Amino acid sequence: MNWLLILPIIIPFLTAAVCLLCRHNYGRHKTLSLIGAIIHLGACMALILYTISHGMTAMQAGNWPVPFGITLVADHLSVIMVMVTGILGFTVVAYSTADIDEKLINRGYHSIMHILLGGVCGAFLTGDLFNLYVWFEVMLIASFGLIILGGETRQLDGGVKYVMLNLLSTLLFIAGLGLLYGITGTLNMADLHYAVQAVPDKALITTVAVVFMVAFGIKAGLFPLFFWLPASYHTPPAAVSAILAGLLTKVGVYALIRMFTLVFTFNIAYTHGLLVVAAIATMITGVLGATAYYEFRRILSFHIISQVGYMVLGLALFTPLAITGAVFYLLHHMIVKANLFLISGVCQRIGGTMDLNRLGGFYRHHGLLAFFFFIPAFSLAGFPPLSGFWAKMILIRASLEINAYIAAAAAAVVGLLTAYSMTKIWGEVFWKPAPETYTPSLDSIRPTADIRLILPIAVLAAITVIIGLMPGPFLALAEQAAHELLHPEVYVNTVLGGI
Repeated sequence: MNWLLILPIIIPFLTAAVCLLCRHNYGRHKTLSLIGAIIHLGACMALILYTISHGMTAMQAGNWPVPFGITLVADHLSVIMVMVTGILGFTVVAYSTADIDEKLINRGYHSIMHILLGGVCGAFLTGDLFNLYVWFEVMLIASFGLIILGGETRQLDGGVKYVMLNLLSTLLFIAGLGLLYGITGTLNMADLHYAVQAVPDKALITTVAVVFMVAFGIKAGLFPLFFWLPASYHTPPAAVSAILAGLLTKVGVYALIRMFTLVFTFNIAYTHGLLVVAAIATMITGVLGATAYYEFRRILSFHIISQVGYMVLGLALFTPLAITGAVFYLLHHMIVKANLFLISGVCQRIGGTMDLNRLGGFYRHHGLLAFFFFIPAFSLAGFPPLSGFWAKMILIRASLEINAYIAAAAAAVVGLLTAYSMTKIWGEVFWKPAPETYTPSLDSIRPTADIRLILPIAVLAAITVIIGLMPGPFLALAEQAAHELLHPEVYVNTVLGGI
C-alpha cells in the first residue's frame, strides 16, 4: 500500500495540469478543481486510516536503496498534517468557486492553488532534507504567485516583503544543508539521527542546529522573524489568505518539530531553551500586535504569530504531554484560522471594507454568519468546550508539570488577550449597530445566500465543535504522534530497516 504515500502529492499536481488546460472555460475549470480537491481529500483520508490501522510506513521512490533515494514516510504526525491539508484544500477550493473572479481564474488561480497543496503534502511526507528544501521552494513559488495574482499595488508590496524574507530563509536552509551534508555525508532524516550522534564536535553541530532553527523560524513566523507575515497575508483574496494562514507557517512548525525531535536532540538544554524564549516572545508580541490594530485581517494575521508561539512552546518543553499539546494545537489551529479568514472575506463582501470602525450590525442582519464566527473566534481564544480550550489547557498543564511557570503564565495571559481581540471584532463587526454611512454594494446585499461561501465555513465550524466536544480520538492521535516523536528509533527502524 506504499502508493498511498504518493497520492496526496501527485493528485494536486495532476489537477493543476488539467485545470491549466481548460482555464478559459470557467465553469468546467471550477468543476474540475473542486473534483480534484475532493479526490485529494479522499486520498488523505485513506492514508490516515491506513496509518492508524497499520502503523508507520515508508517507501523509496524508484526502489533506490536507503538512504540514497527519495524517501517518503507516513507517521502519525505527517498524516495528521496531510489530512488537515486535504480538508482545507477542499473547503478553500469550494469557497473559491464563489470568491475568485474570472480574471484570477484566467491567470491560473486554481492550478497554482493545487500546486501549493501538492507542495505542502510533499513537505509533510518527505523523509529527506534536500527534498524538504525542494518542497519548500514549490510552496514559496506557488504562495508568492497567489499573493500577487491580482496585480494590485498592495498585493505586490506585500508579495515582495513575503518573498524577500522567505528567500532569506531558503538561503539559510540550503547553507544548513551543505554544512550538515559536509559533516555527516547524508541528508536522509532517519540516517541523520545516528550520523549526528557520531560527530565528535558537538559545538559545530549545535551551530548547524541554530542555522536550521532560524531558517524554519522564518517560515513559521517566530519572533523576531515574523514581520513578513502581517505585511502580506491581508492583501490577497480571502480564499488565498485562508489557505496561507492554515498551512504555510505550520509547515515551518512541522519542520522544527521533525528536526528537533529526530536529529538535533543531543543538546536539548541549549537548543530547546532557545525555543522556549522564542516561543514566549512570539506569543506576546503577536497578541500585542493584534490588540493594536482595528483591521479585521491584520488582527487575524498577528494571531497566527501568537498561536505559532504555543505550538513551538510544546516542542520546546519536550515532554510527552507538551509534544501532545503541540500536535493537538496544530490540528486545532489550522482549521480555526483558515475558517476565520474565510469569514472575514464574507464580511468584506457585505461591508465593503475590513476596517472595524466602518463595519457593524452583522448580528442583526446576518445572524448565521455571526454564529459561524463565534465558534472559531472563541475557540482561538480558548473558551470551553471548544477545541482551543483543550489545546491551551494541555500546554499550560505541561508547563506547570516541569515548573515552567513563566511559560504557563505567558500562555494564560496571551489567551486572555486573544479573547480581548476576538471580543473586539465581535463587538465592532457583529454587535454594534451598523454605521450610518454604511451602504451595501449591489453585489453584497444577500451574500450569505450563496451556499458556496457559507457551506465551507459551516464545515470547518462543525469540525471545530466536534474536536471540542469529542476530543478523545483526536488526543489519542496526538499522543501517538508524540510517542513516535519522542521515540525516534521507531521512525529510524521503519525507514532504514535492518541497516
